[in-house]
Amino acid sequence: MTVTLRLFGAFREYEPSGRVQLQVPEPATVADLRAALDAFGRTHWPAFRPELLRVSAFASASDVLRDAEPLPADGELAILPPVSGG
Repeated sequence: MTVTLRLFGAFREYEPSGRVQLQVPEPATVADLRAALDAFGRTHWPAFRPELLRVSAFASASDVLRDAEPLPADGELAILPPVSGG
């Protein structure tokens, strides 16, 4: 399955286009996507911080998804790192 992942927050710094496409085996869960992004980041992004990935959420167009949940059929998701500030 091809997943198009929109990048937000600090992840935008890794990929100026704001998107990456990843391949995950079907049927895939959010945990599978998290693992695929970890492997991609370690290979393609020199400044990649795995600890940021561990605390980030994945969302479909309508829901924030937990690691055990299946990926949406359209393969469109976003990664949302935690935010802070005032």
